[in-house]
Amino acid sequence: MKVAITGATGFVGSRLVERLTKENNNVVVLTRNAAHAQKVFPKTAFPNVEIVMATLTTSGEWQNAVSGCDGVVNLAGEPIAEGRWSPARKQEILNSRKLTTAKIVEAITSANSKPNVLVNASAIGFYGTSETATFDETSSHGSDFLAQVCQAWEQEAQLVKNVGVRLVILRLGIVLGNGGALAKMITPFKLFAGGPLGSGKQWFSWIHREDVVNLIIQALTKTDLEGVYNATAPNPVRMSQLCETMGKVMGRPSWLPVPSFALEALLGDGAVVVLEGQQVIPKRTLSTGFSYQYPNLETALVEILK
Repeated sequence: MKVAITGATGFVGSRLVERLTKENNNVVVLTRNAAHAQKVFPKTAFPNVEIVMATLTTSGEWQNAVSGCDGVVNLAGEPIAEGRWSPARKQEILNSRKLTTAKIVEAITSANSKPNVLVNASAIGFYGTSETATFDETSSHGSDFLAQVCQAWEQEAQLVKNVGVRLVILRLGIVLGNGGALAKMITPFKLFAGGPLGSGKQWFSWIHREDVVNLIIQALTKTDLEGVYNATAPNPVRMSQLCETMGKVMGRPSWLPVPSFALEALLGDGAVVVLEGQQVIPKRTLSTGFSYQYPNLETALVEILK
């Protein structure tokens, strides 16, 4: 199998490339920073990886790169929870998803030999936030900034169906693994200063990185999968339970909360990512027979923090 990937150097993408190449697949990394990609995927260690550079204003390079691929995986997007959401930052968050997806669809549309499938990332931010509601793939969208970003992101991806390419949209929860969001939470626990962020009542819909990668590979290879699937574990937890479980696994206390105002001072509007949440159930994902390696939080954390 030959797969083109955007966002390949990111937390999920880098692991996906490792898995695909280990299984003797060929990978085309579509990037705006070839030098960085070459450091992440040196030719000596990744002989099956081809790196193709392009900008968001041109599509010829990507058009040629996706031609002949069996599938395309679009994981591109600026980090959401890093830094304050200034107007410029919010525009960057939107553009990095909307414009990249538009470019990918344009490249697929113009390719001489089109891929069979586009696996496009989205996020559970699509649903908005709530402490009481439960969301699955049939739930309607929210109205806040992140919900608007996800709607625009998914709308661009939908256009690929006009040229007969199968589309799978994965709405990602908070991905846990060795790095990523979890790495930022570990340090306070190591210093015996861990605890819930904000009220602790907000929902935390998570998924282990290995399960995300397995789900992407299933979307690439199972031709009957199409449409939207929640990429979350089947057992979401509240923030207080997350921190209590982290403390248990690490052998550290988890009683010292981080007040909301401290996060708001640091992140501004971006604090909504950790101060508010949503209970998301992967109802449609489970219906496909997908088998989670890490369906429960404690099992996932033991594997990550061991």
